[in-house]
Amino acid sequence: MPTRAGAARDLWGLVEPIHAVVYFAPEPLEEFRAAGYRGFWMGYFAGRAAPLGSAGADVVHALFYNFAHERVGRALPAAWSFAPPDEALEARVRGSVRALRRALGPAADGAEVARAAELATRAARSAPREGRALFAANRSLPVPEEPLARLWQAATLLREHRGDGHVAALVAAGIGGRESHVLHATASGIPRAVYGPARDFDEAEWRARYDALEQRGLLEDGRLSVRGRRLKARIEERTDRLAATAYDALTTGETEELTRLLRPLTHAVVREGDIPLDNPMGLDLRASLDQP
Repeated sequence: MPTRAGAARDLWGLVEPIHAVVYFAPEPLEEFRAAGYRGFWMGYFAGRAAPLGSAGADVVHALFYNFAHERVGRALPAAWSFAPPDEALEARVRGSVRALRRALGPAADGAEVARAAELATRAARSAPREGRALFAANRSLPVPEEPLARLWQAATLLREHRGDGHVAALVAAGIGGRESHVLHATASGIPRAVYGPARDFDEAEWRARYDALEQRGLLEDGRLSVRGRRLKARIEERTDRLAATAYDALTTGETEELTRLLRPLTHAVVREGDIPLDNPMGLDLRASLDQP
């Protein structure tokens, strides 16, 4: 039986793709464009930052942690002159639900989705808010009535709760947001090319971040050093422990039930093909393609 931290890690692998349709599926992009936002990145930052209100680039850059400040500044606060945060919130839910309906088909209205939404929402809304600003902002939003929308919102809450904890673990380890990409890519084998368009890395910055980690003894010969592996393991273990607090409201049986219910839903979302297998989220999605 997995530990609570292990169960939280397993659930992250199932929750993240359900949330991530908002970034990769065409339907949310259509909704953001219809709301008036210009281009993918303005929609991305408007949609994800909208729970914070009309936030500017400095606040969003700090909370999102790993983007180039210039990228955030090109989208915010300008996005709010095209459409206010309330419209971004509506657009992201509409688009995400449309994307999930396409991926899930008839199962979108099934009892399994309703039960998964119930359990995930209970977990998400019981999670501690202290020190987790992005999670707390999302938790302040009303709970949707439609089960599929409720499931997407719960996945979003659980995802941002884990993300806030991960940022805390990185800060405690002395790993900056930009460095975290280089560290993870080196550890996981994700191609550096993924981070060019996804996180605005050019060769010079990547090399500089790599050199800084190498000088700390964390990287050597294109791989994590022994010290680097230990540090990466501590970051991930601490992230899992912090994320596990979201599931304290569920019994062990309910946590296992939520895992069982989410698995086929997540596999369907991944098989739909909108989310790239090589992505900056840190997840290996290939195993989902082999599931029945």
